[in-house]
Amino acid sequence: MARIGIQLMMLRDHIAEQGVLPVLQRVRETGYSVVEVSQIPMTAQNVADMERARTELGIEYAAISAKTTAPPSSQDQTLVEHFDLLVEEAQMLGTSMIRIGMMPMEAMRSPEAFFAFCDEAEQYAARMQEAGISLSYHNHHVEFARIDGRTLLEHLREKAPSLRFEIDCHWVQRGGRDPERTLQQFDGVLDMVHLKDYRITLPPAEVLAAMDAGDTTAFPTYWQGSIVQFAEVGQGTLDWAPVIEQGIASGAQHLLVEQDLTYGRDIFESLAMSRAHLVDLGYEELIEG
Repeated sequence: MARIGIQLMMLRDHIAEQGVLPVLQRVRETGYSVVEVSQIPMTAQNVADMERARTELGIEYAAISAKTTAPPSSQDQTLVEHFDLLVEEAQMLGTSMIRIGMMPMEAMRSPEAFFAFCDEAEQYAARMQEAGISLSYHNHHVEFARIDGRTLLEHLREKAPSLRFEIDCHWVQRGGRDPERTLQQFDGVLDMVHLKDYRITLPPAEVLAAMDAGDTTAFPTYWQGSIVQFAEVGQGTLDWAPVIEQGIASGAQHLLVEQDLTYGRDIFESLAMSRAHLVDLGYEELIEG
């Protein structure tokens, strides 16, 4: 059965301040038990606390995260330097999934650099398969840019056939594609889905006041960027029931609530709002397990 959980990235500041166990206890109190780990330092203490949370709190781990490469100054775990450690951590936490959250910046420099990333991703995905772990790629909107008439996502899928995918519905929408149809197109290679809503906002009062005062940049800045927001599930424009049904039909094992920004609202309130909407849609069993 597919499960609905949350992306732990949203709570990275809470974990930095309070530690893993208190935050995961709060996650359980909010009504979730499945988490995906991203942007949380995989220190020995954090990993040990995550493992404790499995037995003490009933937390399940959908996936952990890795980069292919990172700058020398980075503390992030990479497939090139920490492959065996990542496999060990996944096994410790009871997950058979590792995900790449984004291509390296270097891969965006040229078509040749992007194709080199595709080859690298395929090599690691094939190695992960041998270890009994699937390696997934998480999209943003940049993957809908085109090289030779085809999107980066299409090239990646062709050139890295061992790679699986985690489709983020907000970024699909922002990239100009339909989330439901995109999930259908990834039938058979889909591991996870990000349930992230897409909200259109009216200009705030300060933008209109600045415009009235003669500021010629305030409204164009709003119009070109902040008119679109991340939103709680059910508080944006996406029609979630058919999206979720298609994600499950296409093979997703985990559907994960994620909201990059909450615009002043407490993140736990946002998570509760998303959960309430999903329950209203009839998906409480997928949350509770």
